[in-house]
Formats: sequence, structure tokens, C-alpha cells
Amino acid sequence: MFNLVTRFQAATNQALTASVIITGVVIALTILQLFKDDVWNLQTTQVTNFKPTSNWKYSYQYGSINRKPKENTKLQFNLKTDLSHLFNWNTKQIFIYLTAEYPGKSTGSSNKITYWDKIITNPNDAKLDLKNQKSKYSVYDVEKSFRERNATVRLEWNIQPHIGPLIYGSTEELGQFQFVTNEKK
Repeated sequence: MFNLVTRFQAATNQALTASVIITGVVIALTILQLFKDDVWNLQTTQVTNFKPTSNWKYSYQYGSINRKPKENTKLQFNLKTDLSHLFNWNTKQIFIYLTAEYPGKSTGSSNKITYWDKIITNPNDAKLDLKNQKSKYSVYDVEKSFRERNATVRLEWNIQPHIGPLIYGSTEELGQFQFVTNEKK
């Protein structure tokens, strides 16, 4: 009971137990603060002026198989939001992304695509006022064409804390647009 190995094991077990308890308290306090700040309610977010464009691509990088063309779409939009209240003492960074959800090929199914994203590491950079922002990604559908379907736009985010689980959230529907389908060239 009084040898060096036993004392080292007891001290290590006590330190590990204390660190697990402290980590649990930090996670609980972070989640309680996010609920108190009501971070899942971004009423000031506005996404407007949707301008979808589409092109036919023959490259494998754009979804083409066997050199058959695949329709790709991009989106231009305006975004105004303030995400500074998503930051607290345990926030490392926030990953935000603009998604569009549209009906799929089979009845009752839906597809979700990401047009734009950004990583925000500082609360001072969390106020966004983007005008005529072009999408980061050229998106193609699993089908041959988007066929002029309607898409619902949402701004979604992921709060990445220093300690604790990832926290996801999204706005309600911010708007809709219809995919523009160009005829094959």
C-alpha cells in the first residue's frame, strides 16, 4: 500500500476523475448558455436576390459519366446576418453553410445541396453583409437535370467548441428559387 507504484496509480486515478468531472461541467455550462442565448433562433438572417444559373458539363469532375453531359448549377445571392451571439467562452469556430433542398426523383424524397460555406473564428467577423455572392461550389444532381424544380434555402451552422460535442442549427426557410434549366448544347 505504501510503495511508489500504488501512490502513483492513486494520484493518476484522482487526476483523471477530476478532469472528467471538470469536462462534464464545462460541456453542461456551454449548452446551458447556448439555450439561454437562444442561438437556434436567428430572426435577423436574410437571404435574397437568388440568381441560379446552369450549364452542361462533360467532365468527370462535374458528374459526367462516359462523356455524357451533366447539368451543373451555381447560385448568386445576397446574405445579411449577425452570428456573433453564437460565440461564447467555449467556442473555437463556427462553420456556416447555405443549403438548398429540393424534391427528389421518387415521391416523398428530397435532396440537399450546399452552395456556399465559411468558417468564422472571431466574433468580430460574424456580422455578414454579402452582396451578389457567388456560390463556392458547382453542384450537379444525381439525375440528369434539375428539371426546373423549386428549392428551399436555409442557412445552417455548426458550433465547434474547444471542449464538448458539435452543436448544429439552422434557420427556418429563408426563401425559394426555381432551378433554371438550359437546353443541352
